[in-house]
Amino acid sequence: MTERQKDRPWLMRTYAGHSTAEASNELYRRNLAKGQTGLSVAFDLPTQTGYDPDHILARGEVGRVGVPVSHLGDMRRLFQDIPLEQMNTSMTINASAMWLLALYQVVAEEQGADITKLAGTTQNDIVKEYLSRGTHVFPPGPSLRLTTDMITYTVNHIPKWNPINICSYHLQEAGATPVQEISYAMSTAIAVLDAVFASGQVPEDRKGDVVARISFFVNAGVRFVEEMCKMRAFSRIWDQITHERYGIENPKQRRFRYGVQVNSLGLTEAQPENNVQRIVLEMLAVTLSKDARARAVQLPAWNEALGLPRPWDQQWSLRIQQVLAHESDLLEYEDIFAGSHVIEAKVDGLVEDCLAEIARIQEMGGAMAAVESGYLKSQLVSAHAERRSRIEAGEEKIVGVNCFESTEPNPLTADLDTAIMTVDPANEARVVQALHDWRDNRDETRAQEALSALKKSAAGDTNLFAATLECARAGVTTGEWAWALRDVFGEFRAPTGVSSAPVAVAAEEGTPLAAVREKVARTAAEVTSAAGGAGGGGKLRLLVGKPGLDGHSNGAEQIAVRARDAGFEVVYQGIRLTPEQIVSAAVAEDVHCVGLSILSGSHAELVPDVLARLREAGASDIPVIVGGIIPSADATALREAGVAAVFTPKDFGITEIIGRIVDEIRKANKLDPLEVPA
Repeated sequence: MTERQKDRPWLMRTYAGHSTAEASNELYRRNLAKGQTGLSVAFDLPTQTGYDPDHILARGEVGRVGVPVSHLGDMRRLFQDIPLEQMNTSMTINASAMWLLALYQVVAEEQGADITKLAGTTQNDIVKEYLSRGTHVFPPGPSLRLTTDMITYTVNHIPKWNPINICSYHLQEAGATPVQEISYAMSTAIAVLDAVFASGQVPEDRKGDVVARISFFVNAGVRFVEEMCKMRAFSRIWDQITHERYGIENPKQRRFRYGVQVNSLGLTEAQPENNVQRIVLEMLAVTLSKDARARAVQLPAWNEALGLPRPWDQQWSLRIQQVLAHESDLLEYEDIFAGSHVIEAKVDGLVEDCLAEIARIQEMGGAMAAVESGYLKSQLVSAHAERRSRIEAGEEKIVGVNCFESTEPNPLTADLDTAIMTVDPANEARVVQALHDWRDNRDETRAQEALSALKKSAAGDTNLFAATLECARAGVTTGEWAWALRDVFGEFRAPTGVSSAPVAVAAEEGTPLAAVREKVARTAAEVTSAAGGAGGGGKLRLLVGKPGLDGHSNGAEQIAVRARDAGFEVVYQGIRLTPEQIVSAAVAEDVHCVGLSILSGSHAELVPDVLARLREAGASDIPVIVGGIIPSADATALREAGVAAVFTPKDFGITEIIGRIVDEIRKANKLDPLEVPA
């Protein structure tokens, strides 16, 4: 073959951060020493949703799924001895993206960096937060303004920064098909670019500079041929939209630039060693095709369905990337799929279907209108319900879960308590104390003046970045910055999509759902009869609750939809509720069971609080069940505390879970077990 220069590898990242800024800084420096070529910062949920660690909703969440950053001091410690001018840093942050970028810029200035050389990405995609991830704070209009102000600021002042990473990653985890993933991401991009150009903050001759800084963050599932075609379709559609809609002539500015995290929620708790080959296949989807190769890749660890990965697990995932890039011959060739009639036909089909769906969303008024109407959310909930039903029926196979389930003992998980990393429960108190010390020692007058100026800017129409930078320098905290904007913009509760989701699983005679429906109906009749015939129109009532700040609502939504289809009356008020609010709703609605869904690791704090409040309300007879990523030792502790049942990702049969919920309701109401197969 003709000698050609080997392509440069993609940026290799590990999504990381936990406990404290100091602990995360140590982790980053170790990862960089192992050959990682970019940083990817995971922030904890209070930081993502604009709360300080001492807020009631932050309880149990501090330092769990990422690093807490409450103020400039935390950001300094996070990047201590890491020269930001030489880094490429990705920050997974959305509602509070402007705030975290301002803190990053000020730390870089303190290091003596030239901010025009800062390179990296802020995710800053609020649409997918309303649809799937749930870390939104403000309503769509003000959120779009924050995004617009950030984009125009960075294009003018930090030109190498990607101010938005339009993120279809979580859409796939929420059930999106490839067509939905592309269409919803592109519709978001159109809404953002339209808003930026309408703001008047960018001269006409710099529109190409804006388009060139728009990047994307995608998910790669295990169907790697389809996923690779998806990326080629993404690239072709972006080129078409930026050329035809925005008149961008320079093909370099129209290039589809994306990073990827391969599918984390598709990893299994059952036979978790199988996750390694899943991760490899998913990585191939976004690296094999040169014409649509990812610009940056981060891989989850094999044990993410069990809990927080250890540094060794993250190192394994980094080595997977390094073996492909440096040992294989992948980077020595031009695009190996060019001219393939199979690939071209698949890509053509995806492009056609996506352009039709994008047009449909534009007819509704664009992505923001489709969020507010609930259209996008209900489509995702429906698609996810259909996929779950295919898995339960065995039509979609998952090795070790619904087929090939027999297994040898797993040496990797022989000691489950050491197979994952745990966050010290005492960490939260230390972080809260450090926050109070920071507030006590800052120039309070300057901080309050900065917050007043921020509110004034928000009430007007000036770009908010300058006021945000002054807040950062003045020692304002994450929660104070967000509350100042809440006071002006208000907050937003996104549509849940549950009530409008169609039935996805048939309940014909002889099916598992039909058996559970019979079980629900008979139990409802017996409970109503035992209560003297009163209440609820003779239906069992299930409260599905999301306590704390965990916005991963997919599981809760699927339980709610299936319970509804099984004959339950379902109370589901969406995400981000305090234990007090959940118990108040349970008592007010006179429910027969409370189901709590938590994926962030805060179950040890929040579930016992719900149990205690139910006892105080005289409702300790209501059974409480819990679902989420819950290590076995924690599951045992929860059951000992009074939880009726604990479900984890290995319990994939939703209809079966609903049947077991009915069993717990019968037990709590002292009814004999029902011999109805389910």
